[in-house]
Amino acid sequence: MPTHLNTAPAKADPALVRTVDCLAGVCIRIAARIARGGIDEHLGAARGTNTDGDAQKALDVIADTAFQAALRGGDVRHYASEEQDGVLTLNAGAPLALAIDPLDGSSNIDTNVSIGTIFALYDAATTPEASFLRPGHQMRAAGYAIFGPQCCLIVTFGAGVLKYVLDPQAGQFVLTGPVPPIAPEAREYAINASNHRHWPEPIRAYVDDRVAGSTGPEGRDFNMRWIASLVAETHRILTRGGIFLYPADSRRGYENGRLRLVYECAPIAMLIEQAGGAATDGTARILDAVPRSLHDRTPFVFGSRAKVARVAAYFGHTGQQDQD
Repeated sequence: MPTHLNTAPAKADPALVRTVDCLAGVCIRIAARIARGGIDEHLGAARGTNTDGDAQKALDVIADTAFQAALRGGDVRHYASEEQDGVLTLNAGAPLALAIDPLDGSSNIDTNVSIGTIFALYDAATTPEASFLRPGHQMRAAGYAIFGPQCCLIVTFGAGVLKYVLDPQAGQFVLTGPVPPIAPEAREYAINASNHRHWPEPIRAYVDDRVAGSTGPEGRDFNMRWIASLVAETHRILTRGGIFLYPADSRRGYENGRLRLVYECAPIAMLIEQAGGAATDGTARILDAVPRSLHDRTPFVFGSRAKVARVAAYFGHTGQQDQD
């Protein structure tokens, strides 16, 4: 029986359930630590850079260390983290491999904006790298924790998406039910509009048509959202629909997008597809992409199927398109 989840799917692989339950326990402790941030410690303090040159915050390192420690002696053999140069072997002979972004959205720590943890679980392969340099459709489970007004755990074991909410008094995640299919008709889109001049032409055209609103080709108004926290953007789309876009652009270091395929985009793509949506790099399905390296980056577009297909149409890819 799980300890940190009040219940789990009866048909889920016990090793997967135990591992997600272990991750949930760490998330409960992180949530409590975030709630006291600024009282006991400065969680947003700079702590150097990670292997990809991105700035690390204190909480990035704290979370990564906590997950590693909790998983030792368990079912995870190979551990791949945004905060580590390479794959760590935690438990020789264990059945699973875990890819994780221990603390997503850390630039928002000091602003009290929702941040989170993203994870993906695979069957362990014969070598550490082989466990992760594979298409995302081979994932066994995926999910994220979001540390916001509610602390929620959103997880899929491959048969729909489940939502748990942390009961801080009980110190346990309580299942509130399945996540409904993504709403197809929401008029929200999420993109960092400050980069408009750097985008490829199809993305500029797509966004410009939405900015034109009722006076443009769509004949109706849209609202733009941008939180700069992938878990928060995902949670909003799962809750009320819409589309998220983080394209490649012309800036140095952004030629292949900015988000990481292995431990950010692939697990989010699995959740989105399990909720009836779609996730692509603008044209091609994310879960079919094979990473070239552990920290490989990719453009990322996800949301309702019709909206994601509409973006592909702007790139000249044909197929059944619905009005979005």
